[in-house]
Amino acid sequence: MWNRRHFVAATTATAFASRLSAQVSLMPFIDSHVHVWKHDPAFPFASGANPPVEDASVEMLLDLMHANSVARTVIIQVIHYKWDNSYLASVLKRYPRDFHGVCRVNPEDPAAADQLKRMTEEQGFRGVRLSPAAGTAGDWIRGPLMPPLWRRCAQLKVPMTLLIPITRLPDLHPLIESNPDLQIVIDHMADSPLDHPEQLDLLLALARYPKIFVKISHIWSLSRQPFPYPDAAVQVKRLFDVFSAKRLMAGTDWPISLPKQSYAQTVALYRDHMGFLSPKDHAQILSKTVQEVWPFDF
Repeated sequence: MWNRRHFVAATTATAFASRLSAQVSLMPFIDSHVHVWKHDPAFPFASGANPPVEDASVEMLLDLMHANSVARTVIIQVIHYKWDNSYLASVLKRYPRDFHGVCRVNPEDPAAADQLKRMTEEQGFRGVRLSPAAGTAGDWIRGPLMPPLWRRCAQLKVPMTLLIPITRLPDLHPLIESNPDLQIVIDHMADSPLDHPEQLDLLLALARYPKIFVKISHIWSLSRQPFPYPDAAVQVKRLFDVFSAKRLMAGTDWPISLPKQSYAQTVALYRDHMGFLSPKDHAQILSKTVQEVWPFDF
């Protein structure tokens, strides 16, 4: 059962052990990717949604951040609420110092661009997330509603964030080229499979566009090896060699990562197991790239 007491006890113990073994000061960490939800009649889930019975509330997240010295966090609207961003909007209103929020809009709704403008200007959201499927259900990414939505993002100066299969990346080129100043963030390395390393070339090809950023998250879900997932580190290194640290960022994907590892283990993965990085590049990936895309006040 995910309750607040169990989360904090387990993750604090793991974080302490990691810090003790490292024998180094904690590097600043800004988490680029988490989700929150709460079973609360004031914030009903979308029709047909099947959220976990356990909460993943913002209060639980704050406890974990404090226990693991995570300075700030970007929260991505979870699919359980679909296009109703009310719970996340309430979080941003209550904790404006700690969080930025990325909303969802219905990409097949002609009013999506206007909805994004309202949520950005009235509720403080700092971006939008789209999730095109690999099959025909995701063909809307090539449809007529995308150019106005992407233009609106560029006008509002908020990033476009994409949960997108690696095979869909070629569909993005016309949209990127039409919006050269728009910051675009690819979630989870586009979940490029490690057993098909040639597919990563589709993501590496986007490096020629200077406003493309990549989250080096989902290391644990892609790997076929135990923590700290050395096979996935090879893929991270390939991305680093092409994009450089200035366009990569770390994210825990809490609580989606919990079946595989605790929040503290995920934080330790980025803090303590990126040995191929120089201290400068390490700091860039842990916090400075996020600050470039989603600036926080300190």
